[in-house]
Amino acid sequence: MNFSFIKTIATGLFCFSASAFSCHGQDLIANQAPIDKHIKVVDSVTIQRYIESKEMNTYAAELYDTWNTSKTHCYNSIEIPDSFKIDLRGFAMPTPSRNITSTFGYRPAFRRMHKGLDIKVYTGDTIYAAFDGKVRIVRYEPQGFGNYIVIRHPNGLETIYGHLSKQLVSTDQNVKAGTPIGLGGNTGRSFGSHLHFETRLLGEAIDPQLIFDFPNQDVTGDYYVFHKQNNNQTTHYTASNTNIKKNARTTSHHFYKVKRGDNLSTIARKLGISVKQLCAANNLNNNSKIRPKQILKY
Repeated sequence: MNFSFIKTIATGLFCFSASAFSCHGQDLIANQAPIDKHIKVVDSVTIQRYIESKEMNTYAAELYDTWNTSKTHCYNSIEIPDSFKIDLRGFAMPTPSRNITSTFGYRPAFRRMHKGLDIKVYTGDTIYAAFDGKVRIVRYEPQGFGNYIVIRHPNGLETIYGHLSKQLVSTDQNVKAGTPIGLGGNTGRSFGSHLHFETRLLGEAIDPQLIFDFPNQDVTGDYYVFHKQNNNQTTHYTASNTNIKKNARTTSHHFYKVKRGDNLSTIARKLGISVKQLCAANNLNNNSKIRPKQILKY
């Protein structure tokens, strides 16, 4: 038999087989395409749900089970944990201003608690997010905070920024620590341009001075530990951090943060009480040493 004839037949059979295999492969791919599309859709949904789940967990889902974008204080029915450790690392100061014009505590003139700090800023000064977080509320309250913002943070805190002249973020927006969120102002119930700044855990106001050291533009420690204690049907709150051990908040006390150069006598004069009263409230005696950043109750 002619060798060239055999070669020609073999080549033809190979080409036919390859062509048939190619067509069959294409048919398989074509038949599989709808399945692939379906898998992609399923994967997309799964991935989106996973992202949403991770995002929810990022914003202290172990504490909060609601996301209310219209009401500032909406946690009356939520149980306060006995203790909760708050991570203060990765912070940013809300303002570079060091001038605190009004502290946390009861205001006799208004017969109500002042549940934050007033920090001197001027209209137009930039206000920054204190930690990474998600903006829960951007609203205007004419008889209260004026233009204000509430941000929930992964560490469990919610921070409030009041009396702004302008808000630079929107509800549900994710922000990083140090993100510009607003401009200082004098809106709402305000008697001069300043920032009203609050730190809260599940709606419970915590003195911001126990967390932020505005004069030194720093936090008071890497962590802040919130404790709840029940005593004679009255709820008391205490706190500690890695740098300071202190009583932090009760419903019947105010607090003073020791400054450089302070002693018991000068502090007592500032607070309008006697040294004996100050010592009794803090388990001190006349010879006790105090240090800067120490928190005294009165």
